[in-house]
Amino acid sequence: MQLLAISFQYIEIAVMVVYFALIGMLIYEFRSMKEKINERLGLNNEGNKLKLQALERLTLYTERAGLQNMVGRVESLSISSALLHSNLIESLRSEYDYNLSQQIYVSTEVWNAVTRLKDQNIYIINQLAATLPPNATAIDLSKRLLEYSMTQNAELNKVVLDALRYEASKIID
Repeated sequence: MQLLAISFQYIEIAVMVVYFALIGMLIYEFRSMKEKINERLGLNNEGNKLKLQALERLTLYTERAGLQNMVGRVESLSISSALLHSNLIESLRSEYDYNLSQQIYVSTEVWNAVTRLKDQNIYIINQLAATLPPNATAIDLSKRLLEYSMTQNAELNKVVLDALRYEASKIID
């Protein structure tokens, strides 16, 4: 009888060990699943850092792509209007191309807004340059661009900046 009591104690201990081992395995499995879900939903810090860095780069591009800012950065004292025109277009395109990889970190809407900014500014520069006589100077084109940028709602970069800020606030909050 005593042998039977001892074997029941061993069985109880074995059952408890198996029970706690299973509980431990389940806890480990649930933590692993939680990490996978957070990773898929983009709730990990590394992903958020990459998204915020992309938004920072696109913010810089958006600022630099503003017509007023572009005219202010270009040396336009002694060159022709045609040369300034091509320099401005090349600057917009090359900086945009440099930031192409950032589109994977931002929403489609934000990326489309950045693309429209580039396209609109190229269109505006082309249109204003076409109104100048062939012997116009870069200063003439600069004046036209600045005059245009002073009109109401002319600078799309302000709208794009608002979209970038909104996207960043969704990540930060």
